[in-house]
Amino acid sequence: MFPIRDHNPSGRTPYVTWGLIAVNILVFVIMWPSYSNGPEISRILANWALVPGIVSEGGSPATFLTSMFMHGGLMHLVGNMLFLWIFGDNMEDQFGHLPFLGFYIASGIGAALAQYLPDPTSLVPMVGASGAIAGVMGGYLLLFPKARVDIIIILIIFFRTFTLPAWIVLGVWIGMQTFSGLSTFGAAGGGVAYLAHIGGFVAGLVLTIPWWLRQGGPAYWSCTHGTPPHPEAEYPWRKSTIPQVPRRKR
Repeated sequence: MFPIRDHNPSGRTPYVTWGLIAVNILVFVIMWPSYSNGPEISRILANWALVPGIVSEGGSPATFLTSMFMHGGLMHLVGNMLFLWIFGDNMEDQFGHLPFLGFYIASGIGAALAQYLPDPTSLVPMVGASGAIAGVMGGYLLLFPKARVDIIIILIIFFRTFTLPAWIVLGVWIGMQTFSGLSTFGAAGGGVAYLAHIGGFVAGLVLTIPWWLRQGGPAYWSCTHGTPPHPEAEYPWRKSTIPQVPRRKR
């Protein structure tokens, strides 16, 4: 299940969201030649990724920040940037450019702490923007629970697009992360930092509460009904223009 877009247009140009996407892509391009060089990529990960055991032994805590701009592969990058593109502009629209940047970084650090604290001696490096983006999704859930999101479901050769409210899409996502995190707790987790996803989501939700309360808290929901503050974008589904040839009966 992949979200492909929401129906929640923003009222201002999301410069910070675009900039974060650009920085993540730039870092990936710089790292690309090293992916096929085992010793080189190991050195890069030891210096810039979040390796709990290294930090616990006196390594630089700056890796809590630098790790969120690194990715383990092309699909890792594409998936994260898609989620940031869909949900980031609306949070930036509500917070403003610089406050949103601070919110994003704080969510990412919260996500990293959630992965670090349960096992501070681990030597498994953690990279990726997914923890910070999970924070964006947590804030989005609080502010726009009824915003419509288009998702595509892929089951082997079956492709189908649905429109669902954000509370279902994001609720299912965090539910899957929680289930997977509990199922793999204390194990490698299949290479996925589920605890970071959960921690980032919770951090983003909590960090959004003060803004939500300043807008009136439950009264904000009464005014917006959990829907976008701007008129919703509409994406009419077009039927195929290819003529259908009816099957001839014999």
